Amino acid sequence: MPSREKSPQRRCVVEKFCEPIIMLFPRIIPVLLVHDKGLVKTVKFKDAKYVGDPINAVKIFNEKEADELTVLDIDATVEGREPDYKMIENLASECRMPLCYGGGIKSLAQAQRILGLGVEKVALSSIIYDSPSLVSELAERVGRQSVVVVLDVKKRLFSNQYDCFTHNGKTNRKVCAVEFAQKMQALGAGEIVINSIDNDGVMQGYNLDLISRIKAVVTVPVTALGGAGSHKDIKALVDQERIIGAAAGSMFVFKGKYKAVLINYPTSAEKKEILSNI
Repeated sequence: MPSREKSPQRRCVVEKFCEPIIMLFPRIIPVLLVHDKGLVKTVKFKDAKYVGDPINAVKIFNEKEADELTVLDIDATVEGREPDYKMIENLASECRMPLCYGGGIKSLAQAQRILGLGVEKVALSSIIYDSPSLVSELAERVGRQSVVVVLDVKKRLFSNQYDCFTHNGKTNRKVCAVEFAQKMQALGAGEIVINSIDNDGVMQGYNLDLISRIKAVVTVPVTALGGAGSHKDIKALVDQERIIGAAAGSMFVFKGKYKAVLINYPTSAEKKEILSNI
């Protein structure tokens, strides 16, 4: 596999009394959804709209120096098939930033194979409900920093509680998202992604209440996904939660009032403004 250079993760190391102190910064993360080998975007996990080629999107995000990149194959689990290793290898070979892949991972061997292709982190979703021990096994084998748990979450009707879903939002696992996040951390997850089904593709802001609830009970890095439609939305998230991953799909593939397909990412000056209160 061709060698590649990745931009360093955003952190600052300060020397004090000869001991390094690592101060983490918020991360702004594009999320690419793959369906039928193409790049798509959904609204509330429905109505997938084709928006381009995944490899081309990766090349553009390379040029724009994105902090990280997440690729989720939304077909693999629903179709009951293995991850598309060739596609993953092609994406990893092209990507010059930390890459996280999710979709169809059901075993330790699959996860290790994906990491061996040059992916930094693997995202587990449906399998964590049926075989939660995989989280611990993988963390012990490769280190928890490479183990990401994705919680697809939806608010209950006539309630202020949140349930976890799988299979593209069609299967309600009937477990409390906040409690399950704590369980995943205890099992060894190194990062938790909170994906709001209600906010997906709506582009009217993150579910700050949901994010706040989960971030308050875990200590591992948390990434929010679902709802970002502008830099102001990311700034509102960062201002509230400080150190957090701000992930988005629609915002980074659509532009303007009529949602023309255009891959985009904040410039250095725009990122400085977003993070101005950090």
